[in-house]
Amino acid sequence: MKKIFFVLAVAASVSFSSAGYAASQCYTPREVEAEQGLRIQSELMVIALTCMKMPQSQDMYTKYQSFTRKNQTALTGYENELIGYFRNGGSKNAEQDFHTLRTGLANKISQSAIRMSTLSFCQNFGPRVDTALAMDPAKFQRWAQHPFADSPTSRPACTASR
Repeated sequence: MKKIFFVLAVAASVSFSSAGYAASQCYTPREVEAEQGLRIQSELMVIALTCMKMPQSQDMYTKYQSFTRKNQTALTGYENELIGYFRNGGSKNAEQDFHTLRTGLANKISQSAIRMSTLSFCQNFGPRVDTALAMDPAKFQRWAQHPFADSPTSRPACTASR
């Protein structure tokens, strides 16, 4: 399993660095929220997939799916927001650039799984799935709006309107 995460991480780092958008662009507050919301979803997916075979976590993936269904409106809005960001930035393939970004977000948490034993990873990160599932959609959106110093977005926030 660690080999799979490593291969995904390498592939994402290569494609992430060659995405067709300008590195100097910044994010509006809505774009920051969108990337952070999708990062949260990506982290939950990796946690659920990594931990679902642990005896105490057999329903982990079902919980992740419930979280995704409950927050589908926000998540779809976030996807559209970031595809629009790439399109407006002159990307030749905005959807591909968006998917490259999503892969990079998932691979960041995958790196934690690689560095830790599965048991340790699941003990440390597994509770996030239950925490997220317990949130209503408005609380999830507030969580996505909160900046995290240890998980910055791939673009800085704009300091002036663009």
